[in-house]
Amino acid sequence: MAKWGEGDPRWIVEERPDATNVNNWHWTEKNACQWSKDKLKELFTDFKIETTVGTCKITELEKCEGDASANNRKAKIIIFFEWELRLKWKAKLNNESSETISGTVEIPNLSDENGINDLDIQFLTESKLADAELLKKALRIDGTKQIQALLEKYVEALQQEFTQGMILPKKESGTSSTNSCMSNLTLEDSSTPSVPKNGVKTERKSTEPVKLNLTDLKTSSTMKCAAQDVYNALTRPEMFAAFTNGSGRMEPKVGGTFEMFGGNVHGKILELEEPNKIVQDWRFKSWPDGIFSRVTFTITQKSDSTEITVRQKGVPESDLERTKEGWDKYYWDAMKRTFGFGSMML
Repeated sequence: MAKWGEGDPRWIVEERPDATNVNNWHWTEKNACQWSKDKLKELFTDFKIETTVGTCKITELEKCEGDASANNRKAKIIIFFEWELRLKWKAKLNNESSETISGTVEIPNLSDENGINDLDIQFLTESKLADAELLKKALRIDGTKQIQALLEKYVEALQQEFTQGMILPKKESGTSSTNSCMSNLTLEDSSTPSVPKNGVKTERKSTEPVKLNLTDLKTSSTMKCAAQDVYNALTRPEMFAAFTNGSGRMEPKVGGTFEMFGGNVHGKILELEEPNKIVQDWRFKSWPDGIFSRVTFTITQKSDSTEITVRQKGVPESDLERTKEGWDKYYWDAMKRTFGFGSMML
């Protein structure tokens, strides 16, 4: 899985000071993982929950697993987050003889897909003390609302505080158009291509011959869904747009075209065999003119999952690792996050 901060900038256009994202047209993405962990820790640590029978204090954010990001497309901010949280607490009833009771709060489904009031918030304790059940019931009634209020603060801060500065000022009409015409996907200086030995000779529109070493890659992932679901995600326009953060365009027919991230990735559909096979001509915009790789998706139904394998032929050798990283991050991980294909089938 690709790590944040190591992604290929050609898959998603990042904010840069050279005006390559003029008028906020391209999809930009900002990692909110560490910021979210710090924010949630700040909100919950030492927070006191007042109930009708006693006081509970959150002592630790013990578990915070998941991810979060903020995105800007055409000057519209969209946030994505999915967290599994566990909080530790200690509490006592409102009487001097009461003993301290410890437990946890489990929040398994904090996500942009779930409303705060729909979250599953569980107060648990292994204490066998007589007061434990009384306290747990009170926490479920009074504590749930107070936990929900803190989670609302996190979401509001993610939307407003974290996203400040993501929408760039528009270019003034009187400024030069040079920057707006710059390519944000430059792989290398196209005027001085390298000429490796035993390369594959191609032609540019300028008819100047260039040589590239081309290679092949293979990548795969397991999806917890039916083969038909994976096929649909790759061919249905609305699903393709969903997991590409609204940037995807698809003509689901042989000879139809597709693109994602403002055309930074684009190509043509060559074969469709529902629900097991898709073949495409596929390229980065930054590749020299005329260079297309051949991508074959093989979708195989297993007993409790679906395996999807991509074989890609004709990738510029200098681009191999970054291309493979993109499949992991912007296809497989994005599909699992968007459609829940990482969850077990029922």
